[in-house]
Amino acid sequence: MSPNINILEGAFIISDAHFSEKRPEFFSFIEAIYNKQLEPSQIILMGDIFDALFGAIEYTYKKNKKLIDMINSISHRVNILYLEGNHDFNLQNYFPNIIVIPISQQPVNARYKDKIVYLAHGDFDGNFGYKLYTSLVRNVLVLNVLKIVDNLSGHAILNYIDNYLNKKNDCNEFNGFSNFIKNRLLGKYKFDYFIEGHFHQNKIIKLNNSIYINLAAFACNQRYFIVNSLEDKELLEENIFSKGI
Repeated sequence: MSPNINILEGAFIISDAHFSEKRPEFFSFIEAIYNKQLEPSQIILMGDIFDALFGAIEYTYKKNKKLIDMINSISHRVNILYLEGNHDFNLQNYFPNIIVIPISQQPVNARYKDKIVYLAHGDFDGNFGYKLYTSLVRNVLVLNVLKIVDNLSGHAILNYIDNYLNKKNDCNEFNGFSNFIKNRLLGKYKFDYFIEGHFHQNKIIKLNNSIYINLAAFACNQRYFIVNSLEDKELLEENIFSKGI
């Protein structure tokens, strides 16, 4: 059952940071929140925050432990919502004080004042093959087998995944994106706003009387968004993080 989610004025919304040793910018961003240089009323993490963080795979936890610990420390004074992505899943044990939303509960129905807002990482409605893959890769038995094989190989599997992910271009334009979204969502959900990441497009699309927002990937340009009702009807104020603010 999905939790009751209220989005707060001044909430920070961040998607697709793809944090890794080669993409450390998100650590500096979270450090700025930890040090109270940035003070959100709430933090909504929209998935793929880590480039590789898999529950039950201890090696991925160890590689990301400093950032995980910092996020957990912040969670004791700031409400945090974490929507799992396709790069970070089975996370509840890593974030005990955070509301973690698995793919099976996405899109999650939230409220902002009197508005209906759906939130999702963005890969909740793939084809049968993709859904089968996401189910298998999140299976505890499959993950335990992967952990054993990876440990025996000196982490060859996870190191290969890291190298592959570091070579990916996460900032490509999706040609025909507006038509793709209209065909995907129109008539299927009733909402005022639908906010998701995954596609990294930083686009706003009007769907009849509703607004669809695809977030920029923090990994591409360090963009994050602040809920601001003083802005126009698109709801979110865009910001760019710069270290040393």
